[in-house]
Amino acid sequence: MFTGLVEEVGRIGSMDREGDAMRLSISCEQVLEGVQVGESIAVNGVCLTVVGFDSDQFWTDVMPETMNRSNLGQLTLGSPVNLERALRVGDRLGGHFVQGHVDGMGRILARTPRENAVLFRIGVPPELTRWMVDQGSVAVNGISLTIVTVEPEAFTVSIIPHTLEHTQLKEAEPGDSVNIECDMIGKYAAKWAVASHGSAGAELKEVRADARF
Repeated sequence: MFTGLVEEVGRIGSMDREGDAMRLSISCEQVLEGVQVGESIAVNGVCLTVVGFDSDQFWTDVMPETMNRSNLGQLTLGSPVNLERALRVGDRLGGHFVQGHVDGMGRILARTPRENAVLFRIGVPPELTRWMVDQGSVAVNGISLTIVTVEPEAFTVSIIPHTLEHTQLKEAEPGDSVNIECDMIGKYAAKWAVASHGSAGAELKEVRADARF
């Protein structure tokens, strides 16, 4: 479990592919403090298991399902990635509950400066916007953000200077793909509504495993 508060931006050091899977090494500093093999670290919002580490990087395996559902397979050597260690009992919950289970991918459609913020408009399949509401929560590449507006196949978020400076979004441009995790509370509530009201909630479809833009 994570909060969507990025601790640092790491860089892809190596990508060893084997069929539809791969092993990544990620150069970083802060998240290595006290790290142990078997622990979870969110990489661009994807919960991955540390399988090895040294003084300036860690290694993790990415299975085919994760490759299909996230943008990790589209990264290149040196790509920046958002990193967050798993939430500990007693930690402050400054963002929202983020599982690190990506629902699908979106694509940045526009990046528009607006006074002290930058608006990102992100295109997503309608299977994902079904779980979104204005002023609700969403994780974009693992960053806990508040939704400004929702359209049938897009949504907008407003990024403050601190978030822009300390996350991978600083280098993000229109056309880039991003990992999307919808608010899990909203997903559970929607599933309960379908189960409780039958056809009244039938329009809430399951998020497809291959949902991506």
